[in-house]
Parts: sequence; structure tokens; C-alpha cells
Amino acid sequence: MSEPTATALGAVEDAVHRRVLATGRSATPVATADVIRLVRDTAPLLGRAEVDVVVGRVLARTGGLGPLEPVMADPGITEVMVNGPGPVWIERHGRLARTDVVLDTPAIDLLIARIVAPLGLRVDRASPLVDARLPDGSRVNAVVPPLAVDGPCLTIRRFGAKAVALDAAAAPPVAALLRWAVRVRSNVIVSGGTGAGKTTLLNALAGAIPAGERVVTVEDAAELRLPGEHVVRLEARPPSVEGSGAVTIRDLVRNALRMRPDRIIVGETRGPEALDMLQAMNTGHEGSLSTCHANGPEDALRRLETMVLTGEAALPLAAVREQLASAVDLVVHVTRGADGRRRVTAVAEVQPVDHPDGRTRLIATGDEVLALPERPPRRAGTPGADPSWVGAG
Repeated sequence: MSEPTATALGAVEDAVHRRVLATGRSATPVATADVIRLVRDTAPLLGRAEVDVVVGRVLARTGGLGPLEPVMADPGITEVMVNGPGPVWIERHGRLARTDVVLDTPAIDLLIARIVAPLGLRVDRASPLVDARLPDGSRVNAVVPPLAVDGPCLTIRRFGAKAVALDAAAAPPVAALLRWAVRVRSNVIVSGGTGAGKTTLLNALAGAIPAGERVVTVEDAAELRLPGEHVVRLEARPPSVEGSGAVTIRDLVRNALRMRPDRIIVGETRGPEALDMLQAMNTGHEGSLSTCHANGPEDALRRLETMVLTGEAALPLAAVREQLASAVDLVVHVTRGADGRRRVTAVAEVQPVDHPDGRTRLIATGDEVLALPERPPRRAGTPGADPSWVGAG
């Protein structure tokens, strides 16, 4: 076996990898010396060069994200999906593709354990769901049996590879309108479906916040990468292994109000924290931003109403609608097209609850400005507060 084939080396690699997993040290990488010893014990006739090759491969599989490292190194990949044992899938430029990376169940278990163990989290049959964050800010979701019927699943949504400018999401006149709205401290909700690009657009909008303002961000998993110099990032915390110590988004929004913010940015509003966010928008924290899952501007308002009522069922719907109409100025809807591109498709101005033309008024598509906002700017003294310079289509 002086010139082993690639297949033979692969068999040795698999055997050594299985022995590493059998040691039970799944959450921490094994030492190089231990891998060398296992390789020589498994295939004593291998030459030094072949040993080095196998050791390198095994360390790649047992260190960091192992076999996913080459995939994670590609800046064009925005999502990595492991659907149980078998090939790994990726999303690149909005399109799904299958890779040549194939994982078995022990390898997936190893990856999940290595991600969650340093965070003090657990994932097992008693707690089969977990959300976590990688050091680079990527968001990780893992589901294991019995919930995942065909084997453990892992989804990694990547962030921060590169910033996206507003002009990449909308035509120049529409991008100019959105920059103006942020500068005059309009309260803006970004709506869209899963994977539509809400967080990316929120980052782009935040880039228009004037320098010197104190911004506090609140997120379930820290994904925002705001360019400002005075940004405070808060991240919710799930319960510990013992089931205690949870800090919710609502807890953080309430705490943010005590931190002297000029603006509060909630990465995603999905529950009763919606009421606290609306109250913040109406009590001196103009220019706040958030996102929510919705199929359009009108649907976004209905979703926000439902979120408020889940935590404050005693509030009358009429009062919630008044609060919502008073707090939110614009809803910006973003979608992902069939070609994978993520674009703004609608900018709607929120109207008073008793307006005869409905709750929202479309003022822009992704390609053109249709009308100028009628609501007065919340900071009328801001230079350029008059939106007429934007130019209606």
C-alpha cells in the first residue's frame, strides 16, 4: 500500500473519524497528536505523506465546522442547509443548489454539538430545537430527532459578508425617498416573507442614520451590522439547560428605553414586544426601525395588531389601531423574485384609521416614486425635511 488510492485513503479517513467520534469528545476538536496516533494504529503501512493527508482531512472534519468550512468560506453563499444524512444544500444569489459535501448522522451531531456546547445550550431528545449564533454572526438553527424524522437538520443563515446599498434594492428615486425618510426620523417597518431580505434592507436603511445618534438594536440573534459609531447591540437569551435565565425581546425593548437611545431598532418584531416598540415610537424615539413577516403593507399592519393583542388581550382593537396609525409612518415591502434578486416592491404611507381610502397609501414601487408623503416629518427642522426634492413620478 505504498501508493494508496484515493478510495483507500478515504476509507482510512472515515475509520479514524469514527474512532474520534467514539471518544465522546464531540464538542471540542481532538489534538493533532491523537489523530496521528489513530491514523497509524488504523493503517500502519501508510507513508508519512499519506498520514499527513489523512490527518489533515480528519482535523478538518473535527475542527471548527469541519466539512462545512469550504462552503462557509465562499462569500457568495448566503444559506447552508443540512437536511439530515446526505448532501449539503446551499443558497447562492437566491437559488438553491446541491453541493458535493455529503454528511452522515454522526458528523451532523458533531457539528451541532460543537456549535451549541460553548454557548451553554443543549440539543437532545428532551430539547430537540435550538437557535444559536456563530462567531461571525451567522444564525444557526438545529432540529434533531424525534422532531426531525429523517435525521438531525442544521440550517445556517450567513450575514455580514458585504453590505448592500439601498440603490441595489430599489431605483435611485425610491432609494432617495427612503434615505430622506430615515433622515427626518420617520418610523419605518420593513415587511416581507422569509428570506426576502428584510434584515439586509434594514441594514441598508440604518446606513442613512446621521452620525452622532445613539442607536440601540434589539434582536433575537444578533445579525445587524450598523455602520454608526454609537451603536449598542442587545441580544435575547434563551433559557439555560436548567430552564432559567431567559431574557426576551420584550425585556430588551423595555430596557433599551432606559439607555437614552435616539433610535431603537428591533431586528424582527414577532410577539408582544410590538406594543413596547409602538410606544417607543410615540414617546420621543422617532426614527425607529423594525421588520416583520407579512405579505404586504396592509398585512404588516394586521400582523402588528395581532402581535400587540397576544400580549395585551385586554386592549380594545380600536385603541391598538389608533396607536399603530400614530406610531408607524411607512411600511417598506421587500420580496425575492424568481431570479433570486431581493428588491423593494412597495413603499406605503400609513394613513389615519378613519381615512376613506384605506389604511395605507402606495407612494412608491421599487422602480419609481408615485407620490410624496403627506404625513409631516417628525423632525421638521432637519435639513431637507421637505420631500419635494425627491421628485414624484
